[in-house]
Amino acid sequence: MSNTNTEEPKKKLTKDGIKKLLGIYRFVLPYKTDLIISLILLLISTSVFLIFPRSTGQLIDSGIIKDQAKINTIGKWLAFILVAQSIVSYIRIVLVNRLTERTISDIRIAIFNKLISVPYHFFEKNRVGELTSRISNDVSQLQETFSFTLMEFLRQIILLIVGVTYILIKNTELGLVMLSTFPITVGIAFYFGRRIKTYSKETQKVVAESNVIVDEAFQGIQTVKAYTGEYYESKRYANKIAQYIDMALRAGKFRGALVSFVITGVFGGIVLVLWYGVSQVAKGHLTTGDFIEFAILMFTVGASIASLGDVYSRLVKTVGASETILEILGEDNELEIKEIKSSSVQHGDISFQNVSFAYPTRTDITTLKDINLDIKAGEKIALVGQSGSGKSTITRLLLRYYQTDNGTITVDHKNIKDYELGDLRKSIGIVPQEVLLFGGSIRENVLYGKPDASENEIIKACEQANALEFINQFPEGLDTLVGERGIQLSGGQKQRIAIARAVLKNPKILILDEATSSLDSQSEALVTDALEKLMQNRTTIVIAHRLSTIRKVDKIYVIKDGRIAEEGKHETLIAAEGIYHALLKAQYQDQDTIASESKID
Repeated sequence: MSNTNTEEPKKKLTKDGIKKLLGIYRFVLPYKTDLIISLILLLISTSVFLIFPRSTGQLIDSGIIKDQAKINTIGKWLAFILVAQSIVSYIRIVLVNRLTERTISDIRIAIFNKLISVPYHFFEKNRVGELTSRISNDVSQLQETFSFTLMEFLRQIILLIVGVTYILIKNTELGLVMLSTFPITVGIAFYFGRRIKTYSKETQKVVAESNVIVDEAFQGIQTVKAYTGEYYESKRYANKIAQYIDMALRAGKFRGALVSFVITGVFGGIVLVLWYGVSQVAKGHLTTGDFIEFAILMFTVGASIASLGDVYSRLVKTVGASETILEILGEDNELEIKEIKSSSVQHGDISFQNVSFAYPTRTDITTLKDINLDIKAGEKIALVGQSGSGKSTITRLLLRYYQTDNGTITVDHKNIKDYELGDLRKSIGIVPQEVLLFGGSIRENVLYGKPDASENEIIKACEQANALEFINQFPEGLDTLVGERGIQLSGGQKQRIAIARAVLKNPKILILDEATSSLDSQSEALVTDALEKLMQNRTTIVIAHRLSTIRKVDKIYVIKDGRIAEEGKHETLIAAEGIYHALLKAQYQDQDTIASESKID
């Protein structure tokens, strides 16, 4: 999935490519009735269209011999053909449109459901901006194929096969003259079609990369503003757009050349056949009506050949799009998407036994080494240590974002691998350092903890989180929109909404990941009070950088280089004057403060 700078190999419409394209068409099966009727109507409308040249030729011959009765009959027949063609085409287009919209909707839902349920590490290997861009572009490409390209391809193939067969039967000599011009025209069309396809794929790749720049710049707009990075981001985006223009212009040159050569080839062939056909009429070997019939068929077949190159190029392009989508849909789910009302975790006892782990993206570095933890239900423990020591990794393994390489993790004396994943995670609440709020209302964000909660439950959760006071100050109250990622709220307000969300979830196990490290003193006091209420009667794991926030926990584990280097209560670890004492000293720089920190309030 990840993007590379190497040129992608040119693809032809091979059996494997067609198989992959048909793999996407499994989404059509629920609507196969519409598809079958559409194909039947396509065959009818194409066949009806091929009757038109024959009737036109007969009309010309009838005019020459002045047979008015036959002229009137053929005229009525042609009028009937046009009306029938219009009706059949209308019904077919409506059916294809309905089929396409429903199928594409199902594909979009399937892709979203797949991405939302793949393992956490999938997003470490794939940049979200590029991923969403490619999905959007590739699905749009499929939509064009479903609605137009495939039907057009089939229509042109039918016209070509039936038209050429009829011409050869009707007048073999004139048919062979026409066919003699095809190989060069078709060869040139496919050559340029492949070159256009190559540049089109590269253009798509550059567009995806430019969308990544937009996504990253807007997501990190606060950093961009703080570091006056507007010029840098502008240049970065402009450079990528310049690459896009270069690719698009190259593709445009080949498209122009293709059109020129096809026009030359097709119309050159038409001129040749017209010259030869008129000569046959002059010699009396061909009637005028037969020649007109033949000329119309020739124009039809020529137009089919001219359009096949472009349609073929679109189909090949769609094969690439279908490969990307099938690759995503082929990823393994980590859980089944379904509503989970409650968890089977009853108490919240946690045990890590000889756990070792290395991240899949850097297997050469062992992040955790022989970790042993025993946390009783309702106990509060803290994980401390320098950045990168492995504190957050321990909680990620508990959440089963990753699988352990060695050792066992149990919850309520049951291996976490034996829990249904959704059931396990339902029992765990998280209050992170950087709170992500969704771009809806405060109510919607709080309800994320329990979607079916009552109004009274929401209010109580907000009250317990010390959030109700500031919520009531907003004119819209709980229905106040928080903006994208909660941008309209302060850090302390976002943190308290996250706590309310956790309160509503009512988990047996609670993870506090640096929950107060980025707050001012006033906000910290409110958040700390809310957290103390939340921690009551819950197994709690606190990841802390500011050591003053963990004095009241039952046990502190000091993590260093992926191992538990020290463990004990706050005052015991200070008295030992080891790693914990050194960390505290680095924060406060004087013995008096450290001494005061050793006292429990």
